[in-house]
Amino acid sequence: MKVGLFVTCLVDLMRPNIGFAALRLLEAAGCEVVIATGQTCCGQPGYNSGDRKGAQALARKLIREFTDCEYVVVPSGSCGGMIRAHYPELLSEFPDLGEEVGAFARKTHELTDFLVNIARLERVPGRFSGTVTYHDSCSGLRELGVQSQPRALLAKVSGLSIREMQQPEQCCGFGGTFSVKYGDISTRIADLKCEDVQSSGADAVVLGDLGCMLNIEGRLRRRGDIRTRVLHVAEVLAGMDMDE
Repeated sequence: MKVGLFVTCLVDLMRPNIGFAALRLLEAAGCEVVIATGQTCCGQPGYNSGDRKGAQALARKLIREFTDCEYVVVPSGSCGGMIRAHYPELLSEFPDLGEEVGAFARKTHELTDFLVNIARLERVPGRFSGTVTYHDSCSGLRELGVQSQPRALLAKVSGLSIREMQQPEQCCGFGGTFSVKYGDISTRIADLKCEDVQSSGADAVVLGDLGCMLNIEGRLRRRGDIRTRVLHVAEVLAGMDMDE
C-alpha cells in the first residue's frame, strides 16, 4: 500500500517529532511511505483569512505532489478536514480538475482514522506509564468524524489508561486565526479546557492537532501547571514522546 505522508507545515516547523512518529506508525502498519520533500502547507491559513488565490495555489501544489499515492495520511484533523471538506469548493473554479480534486479528497485520511479503518493496525509500538485524557479537536471531530479511532489505538498502548474529562468535545479556543482576532474570548475558552483537563487528574492530555496542542500547553503553563504533559497521539502510539 503506497501512502503519502503529508507532514503539515506546523509539524515541520514546530514539532517534527510528530512527523517521525507518524512515519513509524505507518511503517508498522506495513505501508510503503512516500514523503514529498517539497511539501509545505495545505492552504488553510490563507483560505480562512480570505486569500483564496494563495490557498488555491497551495492546494493544487499539494495534489500534484501526491498524485501517485494510493492514500494520503495527515497527522492533523485540521489539515485533513481542509482537504476533505473544503478542497472541492476551493478548487471548484477549475472544472478540469474536478475528478482529480474529488479523488484526492476521498483518499486523504487523518492518521488515526487511517490506521484503524484502512490499515487495521493491530499493535502499536508505544508504551506509556500513566493515565491520559483525550481532547477531541474540532476539525477532526466535526469534519472527519474522528473520535473513537484514537481511543481505540490508545487502548492498545501498554501501561496506558484513559480517563475522560467532562467535556472532551469542547473547543480549546485556538481556531487558527480566531485566537488572534478574538484573544480574550479564546483565552477564556482555553481556561475552561485547562480546568477540565486538570479536573480529570490525568498525567497527560493527548490530542491529534498540533495547533490545539500549542494552545492548550501554552495556557496550562501560563496558569502555573508544569505537571500535565501535552502530547500528540502519534507520539504516544509510536513510543516517541519527546519528554521520555
